[in-house]
Amino acid sequence: MNMSRLVSLFFQGNLVKRIAIGLVLGILVALITPVLQPVLGFSLAEKVGVLGQIFVRSLRAVAPLLIFVLVMAAIANKKVGTQTSMKSIIILYLLGTFLAALVAVIAAFLFPTEVALSVKEDITSAPKGVGGVLLDLIFNMVDNPLNALFKANFIGVLSWSIGLGLALRHASDTTKAVISDFSEAVSKIVYVIISFAPIGVFGLVAETLADKGLGALGGYVRLLSVLIGSMFFVALVVNPILVYWKIRRNPYPLVWTCLRESGVTAFFTRSSAANIPVNINLAKRLNLDEETYSVSIPLGATINMAGAAITITVLTLAAVHTLGIEVSFGSAILLSIVASLCACGASGVAGGSLLLIPLACSLFGVSDDVAAQMIGVGFIIGILQDSTETALNSSTDVLFTAAACIADEQKKA
Repeated sequence: MNMSRLVSLFFQGNLVKRIAIGLVLGILVALITPVLQPVLGFSLAEKVGVLGQIFVRSLRAVAPLLIFVLVMAAIANKKVGTQTSMKSIIILYLLGTFLAALVAVIAAFLFPTEVALSVKEDITSAPKGVGGVLLDLIFNMVDNPLNALFKANFIGVLSWSIGLGLALRHASDTTKAVISDFSEAVSKIVYVIISFAPIGVFGLVAETLADKGLGALGGYVRLLSVLIGSMFFVALVVNPILVYWKIRRNPYPLVWTCLRESGVTAFFTRSSAANIPVNINLAKRLNLDEETYSVSIPLGATINMAGAAITITVLTLAAVHTLGIEVSFGSAILLSIVASLCACGASGVAGGSLLLIPLACSLFGVSDDVAAQMIGVGFIIGILQDSTETALNSSTDVLFTAAACIADEQKKA
């Protein structure tokens, strides 16, 4: 294959194929970097890693503005009497998160894991109770709108955009048209940013693999197996069952589409917030109801956290098993409920779920010191754990949105 053909494949055609090319090229750069570094005098992977950082920052920068104008425009232009699928989607979000925590409990009991607790990590910013997590959510809802946009507080952005959208439903048609045009303009910017996803993935993969590699994960193979195995089970068994329950037909074509087109980018960006524009773009291509997905996608990035629930549950039970604490199955079910609630408060950034581990550990009397060490373990295995967690979280947002929208369309037909 000549160079012009490779360039053509990289910048044109199917986005998933182009991302796959970026993935392969990133792995190659990571492999050759140690060989070339003495000759070049610098790390090639570190240099190309800047491309990945630019891509992720671009997504994070545009996401708050996109959500703000998209939700506001959708609600402002909503026709009186039309129905959305939000109730069904929220039920799927909460049920899916709880079932994920339950799967994690069962996996942790079937394959009890112990870890060497020697890593220190500061947990001064970790919440101390479920009430604190829920209170933070309320405070985020009433945040200053400009601060919410600047700090990428999506709950605050969503609250203000819904409020303004409702108020603007009584505005003139000209005002509504301007809002819609502004929404379209921001959506076009998002489309341009997403078209650079292959370059972003190329940089992210090269830098990550060259920096940490996979060797550091050797001591945590069993823990990673339980974590990632639980996430795969939820993605390929539990979620399809929930989707079938809604649409009453083979769910796997939709599941594969969401995993391939949303999960892949989320895996490398490791941020549900950064993946919001990707999910909205996919929802649009799936011809879903804009009034629904413009609200459900950013909401899902906050409360639909199956992967976070699994991480909190498995790492908490690993700490419990390491300390030799006896845990009844009833207590573990309580952990599932707490983990589900905590996961809804998990930050939409890389490693956001880890700070909630001390809260879950407190159920079993595990000290803050041990819980802090589990956070450290989480950061060590984050190269795979957090990436897989984010892929599950983010792809499920658009999956459940699509399932609910399709189910409603079937009822109307």
